This record gives sequence, structure tokens and C-alpha cells, in this order.
Amino acid sequence: MEFTTTSPRGYNDLPIVLSFNLEDTPVGAIRHYWLRLASDGMGNPMVVPLMVARGANPGPTLGLTAAIHGDELNGISVIQRLFADLDVSTLNGTVVAIPVVNIPGFFRQQRFFADGVDLNHLMPGKEDGNASQVYAYRLVNRFLKFVDYLLDLHTASRGRINSYYVRADMSIEVTRKLALLQQPQLIVHNPANDGTFRGTADDMDIPAITLEVGNPGVYQKKMIRSGLVGVHNVLSYLKMTDDEEEVDPKVNTILCKKSYWLYTQTGGLLQVHVDLLERVKKGQLVASLRNVFGDLTKEYFAPEDGVVIGKSTSPVNQSGGRILHLGIE
Repeated sequence: MEFTTTSPRGYNDLPIVLSFNLEDTPVGAIRHYWLRLASDGMGNPMVVPLMVARGANPGPTLGLTAAIHGDELNGISVIQRLFADLDVSTLNGTVVAIPVVNIPGFFRQQRFFADGVDLNHLMPGKEDGNASQVYAYRLVNRFLKFVDYLLDLHTASRGRINSYYVRADMSIEVTRKLALLQQPQLIVHNPANDGTFRGTADDMDIPAITLEVGNPGVYQKKMIRSGLVGVHNVLSYLKMTDDEEEVDPKVNTILCKKSYWLYTQTGGLLQVHVDLLERVKKGQLVASLRNVFGDLTKEYFAPEDGVVIGKSTSPVNQSGGRILHLGIE
């Protein structure tokens, strides 16, 4: 028996490009491409999906990326829904997006790249480095350097859950504004200096923020909706659209000057006793650890007053396992 499939928009026939080039897309059009970043073991192109919406009028280029960790799915849907909303006949400037950055991780539904490395901690990569370094280098030089602003969409990692929050350098006025326009539950002031994609953008004088859009491996309608509204707000702020910013007066964003994770010192079965966005007091019991026989082996207490940004949901923890992400207001 023979089966056939249909492919919308010529999915299998999309052009493969070596770099994002604005002139490849006609004015007032939306086009899809495959952006080549590497080759696999058979010598076949390793490509990422590239979506370009070039407005009828001149303006800035807004870049969006998602799934730099392969199991972070909410951002993919944010980008898809955004492009479904865009009216290029009235758009000023260009929106360009890579909905899945980490192709090997996406295929395996795992966080890391094919060689087990976190792509978001080795930016800007190396031209003559190992597999993940070359991939990162080409992502920066074939995509990032051509955008004027960047929104990098993430989620929590496996075994953890996140609030809807933003990481941004709040000392820079434009990134502060981009962060506030997301109307997140929480913003962490976080000058990026740890090899992240956002940090590389900052080093290139490209204003950038990181959006943490919920949890891994799932689509969460409410989180996706929040992310979509935030991107539309940015388009309005940059005068790329004539839409008014959608402001919910009930959103009371918590601002944190810093944040850090609490970790276990030994392995065991972990129970976290606090909820997302809960404010905790110094000395408050936040988690308990038991051995496989059910004996209480360790209790963990808040080292200072703070708010819970994210937390572990996996009971099984080795030494150095994450407990919760604490924000300091």
C-alpha cells in the first residue's frame, strides 16, 4: 500500500540558505526557509526553520528564537501564532524567527545538543571548535548579527516548573522596557555574562531579553497567550505595528534585583513545600529530603527573604540537585 502526504507551503521544497538575508524576501511578504548551520554524519545539511515577515514599510528587524534547549516548546507556539497574526501590508520593518534552534535536541526531546552540551552556555561559539561550538558560532553569524532586537524564548528544564518571568539587564533603558512590556509575573535583573545567546546579543549592542514561558515538553495555552501578548506589545513599542499595547492593570510584576538556586547536599527523595510566586521568610522550611526507606535525612530553610521563581518537581535528587529558584526583591 502506498501512502502520500501533503506539505503546506511547499515544506519540502523550501530554499536552503546559508545566512539570513533580508533581500531574499520581497517587501510585503512572508517567506519560510531552511537555514543551514552544519552537516550531519552523512554530509547532509543540518538546517533550522527560518521564518521571515518583511513589512511593506521600512523599520527595525525584530528577531525571535525558541527551543535553544530542545524540549522547550511553548516558545515555538508563540512564534507560530505571531506569524499567523501579522499583517505585512501594514508592518513597519521585519520580524524574523527561528522557532526551533536546537534541532538535535528537538528530535530527541532533550535539553542539550547532540554532544551533550548546553548551547546556551557556549555562545558565541567558535568558528573552528567542536560540533556544538561551530553550531553556536554559525547561529550568531548567520542570524543574530542581522537583527536589531532579540526576544529569546525559553521554559524551565525537565523536572522543574517556572513562573512566567523575564531575565533582563534592567540598568539599560531599552531592555528594561522590553521586559516590562511582557507583563510577566516576575522580572529578574540579570546582566548576562555566562555565554548565553542573550549575553552575546548584548555584547553586539543588540537589546535582548530572555522570556521564561512556563514548563518544558508541553504546550500551555495561558503561557503561550501571555508570550504572544508580550511580543505584540514590543511590536507596538518599536512602532512596527499600529496596535496599542495590551496592558492588564491586574498584573503586578515582581521586580528582583538578583536570583539564585538552592541545591541539595546529598541525594534522596525531595519534597518542596512552597509554591511558585510564594514569598518566603528567612528561616522558613522550604523542602525536605528523605532516604529510600522514608527516613527524614535533611531539611532545607530559606537563607533570606525572597520569592519562589521556579522549583523542582522531580522527587529523585542526587547530590547537588536543584530545590528552588529564589528571587530577591
